Amino acid sequence: MGLLKLRKNKKFSYTPRYFDDKGEGSPFEIKHKFDDYRKTVGSNNGLKTKFTNAIDDFKTNPDKEANKRILIIAAILLLICLFIIGFDLSIFFSK
Repeated sequence: MGLLKLRKNKKFSYTPRYFDDKGEGSPFEIKHKFDDYRKTVGSNNGLKTKFTNAIDDFKTNPDKEANKRILIIAAILLLICLFIIGFDLSIFFSK
């Protein structure tokens, strides 16, 4: 029955009657415009492969400001979560 396996979507070979294909591809193909530049998109097998692809994509990203912004947002969210659960931050600061 495959409880943890994802089902593949069905593909049909439908072509519209009045569609003029001039090398642009199918009008019914759903594709993100950045899919050609990412390794994380596609059929990755397993959580470890997805995680390593995401880390590699993060390291090879030419936009360093975006990486800094993501790290700052993650740090702020972490501090908010620690504040909500009542974590005592005074253990990090010694007097």
